[in-house]
Amino acid sequence: MTERLAGRNKWLPRPPSATATGRVFCIPYSGCGASMYRRWPGQHDGIEFLPLELPGHETRFAEPNFGTYQELAKAMAADLEPYLDIPYGFFGHCGSALAAYEVSAELTRAGLPVPARLFVSSEVAPQDGPFGRFLGMNETELGAELDTLIRQLGGAPSPELISLYLEVLSADVETNKRYVMPDPLRLPCPITAISWTEDDEIPHWRMTGWPECGDTTFELLPGRHHRFIEAPPELLAVLCSGLRTR
Repeated sequence: MTERLAGRNKWLPRPPSATATGRVFCIPYSGCGASMYRRWPGQHDGIEFLPLELPGHETRFAEPNFGTYQELAKAMAADLEPYLDIPYGFFGHCGSALAAYEVSAELTRAGLPVPARLFVSSEVAPQDGPFGRFLGMNETELGAELDTLIRQLGGAPSPELISLYLEVLSADVETNKRYVMPDPLRLPCPITAISWTEDDEIPHWRMTGWPECGDTTFELLPGRHHRFIEAPPELLAVLCSGLRTR
């Protein structure tokens, strides 16, 4: 275990701990990279949170972006296999929840260790999409959304920064548009579907399709669409307890 954890993995900006009792792999929001989880603790209650860096994003910007969530899932599953030796889960918010579902499905099909739980936040189930406000936006509108998101993350957006991230966000939005899954694989692992009381993007009633994808528990947490960025204690509690309850 120690030797495997010692080598650098391009998906993991921070190497996993050999002493953690569980791992939650955190997939970035559309257009963003692993740094969007900068406010999250490295560990909480023995569970470590590991932001993932996706191809074509931030430190992997020179690599081609993925064209489908299935393509991303195949690559991610293969490279994360060494770190699936303790109870683990995937967390995804909005579009990245679909990526989290797809990598869980890929691991199931490949006969690899499946997640102890899948955590999906503010996203419709695969068979109910594509859905979302971003899918109908032009580049000017997407750029305005990026400006807001960068400020919420504590950054100072510049025209150059917006232009750089807009290319990534536009590609991610196109991936979401292409994701049509009328008959999703039912996962063997449980799912926690998380919604937010003041979410204007994906209200909780739009998430009712997730039980078709696996045994599902619903959690309604206080806050707006982007509150997950702050690592609120209610969310951390759901992730930690959910990983231990199967």
